[in-house]
Amino acid sequence: MADAVATAPGRRVTADAAPPPRGVPSGGWWSPRGRERLLQLAFLVPAVAYLLLFFGYPVVQNVVMGFQEYTTRTFYTGEAPWVGLDNYVAVLSSGVFSTALLNTVLFTVGSIAGQFVIGLGIAVFFHRRFPLSGFLRSLLLLPWLIPLIVSGAVWRWILDQDNGVLNRFLGAVGLADDPGWLTSTSLALIAVIGVNIWIGIPFNTTILYGGLQDVPQELYEAAALDGATGWRAFRHVTWPLLRPVVNVVLVLGVVYTIKVLDIILGLTDGGPANATQTIATQAYHLSFQEFRFGEGAALGNVLIVISLVFALLYLRANRRAALR
Repeated sequence: MADAVATAPGRRVTADAAPPPRGVPSGGWWSPRGRERLLQLAFLVPAVAYLLLFFGYPVVQNVVMGFQEYTTRTFYTGEAPWVGLDNYVAVLSSGVFSTALLNTVLFTVGSIAGQFVIGLGIAVFFHRRFPLSGFLRSLLLLPWLIPLIVSGAVWRWILDQDNGVLNRFLGAVGLADDPGWLTSTSLALIAVIGVNIWIGIPFNTTILYGGLQDVPQELYEAAALDGATGWRAFRHVTWPLLRPVVNVVLVLGVVYTIKVLDIILGLTDGGPANATQTIATQAYHLSFQEFRFGEGAALGNVLIVISLVFALLYLRANRRAALR
């Protein structure tokens, strides 16, 4: 055959299977598979560069600042003396930290519980088809789409003690006598949690509704034949299949809620009397109001560690539960 090449006695190979030219390695970057890998890297490099520049560098810089005496003077002199753990000792031993930590826990737990329970109920409700269901679902996204600073301003007007719409309505029906939703130390945190629940409901509803769409209808029909309908069908069919989505919603919700800043600043600025002060708002006050950047960075690092520890523990617990 004309297109065959002899390579050894008794062995012949076609020209298509001939070895690559000298200097070009087989399966290297110039092969079809290698060119595909280069193309994949070309798409990854901008994303990795963006993450390193806008996320990696700030985190590393924040960790370094937590061990430095970083103040406004540093911007002029460039000097930031190394102080070791002094910043952490200062923020952890302050009288505000225990209050901020408790408020952070209450704010996170209350917000996540309210957002998830209401979001799940709405998702189950819209899982049943009815007229205008799609239109009403789209309206639920409005709290999520409105800028947070706008939401905070609107809710501050609604909850105003003297001219707020809520107090005017409650006074008109004789249910309350102008409670100070944002000025009372006993009501301010509850009011802030309520506003954050309102903001987070659309996210929970959207994700959980998508998870419900993936539950096969045949399972409900089979469960109905065994007498499992209503709550029993939800418990034995819906919930087990929805648990992976629930895990994602809860983990993302906690990681996001634990560092909420703008809503609290817009409504109460951490007051009154630190009643709504959280770790995130206290770190903001230390850095951008008192200009103690080192202590603010240290408190921010504490918040990052708390978020990571919770996420790891929660994911590990759910992995163990899934293996049982």
